Amino acid sequence: MEEQANTNMNTPKKVYFETLGCKTNQYESEALAALFAEAGYDYTEDIDEADVCVVNTCTVTHVSDRKSRQVIRRVAGAKKKDAVLVVCGCYAQVAMEDVAALGEADVIVGTNQRSHIVKAVEDFLASNKRKTYVATTKEMADFEPLGAHRVINMTRAYLKIQEGCQQYCSYCIIPYARGPLRSRKMADILAEVRNLEEANFQELILTGTHIGAYGEEDGNEGYDLADVCAQILANSSIPRLRLGSIEPTEVTDKLLQLMVENPRMCRQLHMPLQSGSDEVLKRMKRPYKTDDYRKIVKKAREMVPEVAITTDIMVGFPGESNDDFRESLMFADEIAFAAMHIFKYSPRENTPAAAMSDQVDSTLKDKRSKAMAAVAEKNELKYMERFVGAEVEVLLEEVDKKGYWEGHTDNYLKILCRLDDAAKGQMRRVKITELNKRSLYGKEV
Repeated sequence: MEEQANTNMNTPKKVYFETLGCKTNQYESEALAALFAEAGYDYTEDIDEADVCVVNTCTVTHVSDRKSRQVIRRVAGAKKKDAVLVVCGCYAQVAMEDVAALGEADVIVGTNQRSHIVKAVEDFLASNKRKTYVATTKEMADFEPLGAHRVINMTRAYLKIQEGCQQYCSYCIIPYARGPLRSRKMADILAEVRNLEEANFQELILTGTHIGAYGEEDGNEGYDLADVCAQILANSSIPRLRLGSIEPTEVTDKLLQLMVENPRMCRQLHMPLQSGSDEVLKRMKRPYKTDDYRKIVKKAREMVPEVAITTDIMVGFPGESNDDFRESLMFADEIAFAAMHIFKYSPRENTPAAAMSDQVDSTLKDKRSKAMAAVAEKNELKYMERFVGAEVEVLLEEVDKKGYWEGHTDNYLKILCRLDDAAKGQMRRVKITELNKRSLYGKEV
């Protein structure tokens, strides 16, 4: 797709990013920033001085779509008149024509061919014509390495190990945006780990579209997710390794045993539940029942004491009856998650759930979301209370407006404490002294 656009012919020297959505998007923005840096561009957080503005979009819900459009328009209005606007990511992949119709993007890139993003900008500048680079998911055969990783947030680093998903839950658009499973080569993963270790990072977070499916595609190297973790731990001295979101059925004994044996593995499992009703799970095409989930949680808590079990849960899925929701609410309370991300079902075009009858009214979704949030808050506070008086290692991240250092433990408790001579990225040993208004406070030991 090409159409005339007006711009000057100056070579851009500074690049600005706006990133929406998940940790994978954050990683990819950092990797794309590195590609621009290698080509001589400086990264900037000031849109007024940027010569290239990149909006990395999200499409997981209709709200994400709307936010993507809003950010595209906002950046287009705020940037310098002659700055190049690049729109990339999941929304650009599944709604290329909608992005083009906004009339703001000079370059559109989907979830593949991103390694050519700098060339795409330079081609636009040379031709004065808008460019679109969006491959079909069938063309996404291999993991696309994006090269070096320029980390924007200096407290921890995301490490992408795979791309794509083939689970096709009935509500989810992500397989259509990200394509089939593609695992990153182990040698490439370890090479990036070495670079991040040299940069003195204290924590790595493994991310991807479906990390628990690492190595499951045909032609893989024979490794699984536990092998990736073991190799990273064996070939680096980075103090913490944290898993991103992982499907409950993919939390294996092998992975739990690694957590038991190696204290550098963070004691957190973010396992999306989506619903606590077996009937709803069936319509969602989730690959487990509530009793399967219950058994996985029980084993994890027995093997890894004080592990934080966190989750995503959806309310208002098509056909979710009052009884279904009650079951979901009771199950969430039974599991007693350390934290819950609650979201309201959003129909995604061309997914099976969007065509289902009995779509739930938005007012009822709001009511159910509030009820689920009350259960989430109650159990989050119970989990936090268990650690008052404990001594913990805290990774320092930033200073808040009141002068408290904020940081997280390996099981993702947020701690506030006053410290002298501290610096972002340091690990400090802290005794938790109190829980006040959903915040844990501590003193250095």
